[in-house]
Amino acid sequence: MDTYLTLASPAEGRYTEKRSSFLAFVVPCADEEEARTILAGYRKKYYDARHVCWAYRLGTLEVRERANDDGEPSGSAGRPILGQLVSHGLTGVLAVVVRYFGGVKLGTGGLCSAYKAAVADALAAAAVEERVVSREAEIYVPYADADTAMRFVREGGGEITARDYDAGGTRLTVSVRADAFEALCARLSGILSLRFLNDETPATS
Repeated sequence: MDTYLTLASPAEGRYTEKRSSFLAFVVPCADEEEARTILAGYRKKYYDARHVCWAYRLGTLEVRERANDDGEPSGSAGRPILGQLVSHGLTGVLAVVVRYFGGVKLGTGGLCSAYKAAVADALAAAAVEERVVSREAEIYVPYADADTAMRFVREGGGEITARDYDAGGTRLTVSVRADAFEALCARLSGILSLRFLNDETPATS
């Protein structure tokens, strides 16, 4: 699969159960570092809340997942938050739920339902978009074969996202849809003077 679903922009939701308020936020997120920064912002803004629970799904070709209960009973917060991201087929998203305790305990089942409902409300308000999964290759080709290499890239559905020059040739960063990546690399490898520079480029025959 070379497409994935993510959010076009942040969205918010809310759920109330037995005077406990659950404020939910779903945010597009590129990586773990950005997730930590965003989460720190919510912790600072809602410093007086009893719990700030969260989960994320990141990546495209390999999806990474994490969830955190932030002091709630194990599995009662992070897991249902993550479950909503999974059930909506989303990645590149951080979901945060801030809980203000209302004085009445909800029990593990009640907490699971509340956290799930809060995130569901936020996702119902969110704009979801489909994006294409791309892969990149870095190549070096002498000037004599540069036009041929660039033509192969265009014909293979790719694009050149960066280029650099030296006395002998040009270094190109090529981006292409994931399902066309190996075919393009195989064709480029037919240019005998061309070298692949990044280790992630698959071997071609």
